[in-house]
Amino acid sequence: MEIIELDVCGQICPSSLLTALKEVNLRKDALRQGSIQLDILTDNHDSTNRVSEAISNMGYAVTVADQQHHYRISISKRS
Repeated sequence: MEIIELDVCGQICPSSLLTALKEVNLRKDALRQGSIQLDILTDNHDSTNRVSEAISNMGYAVTVADQQHHYRISISKRS
């Protein structure tokens, strides 16, 4: 599985949410097939909640990891 990283550090919601939604929609076929995982890097805690909730409601698996200087929101095919 290919992991694609998208760095939105420095952006706050709704900008980071809109960027995440755009990228998910561009890659929806590959995400649904399970051939890629999209990792969004953000330094805005509010974005972790908004992005993960919106993407999860679209039917994807979402995990959030705190990595000291930023958060990693991993989006993949729901099992």
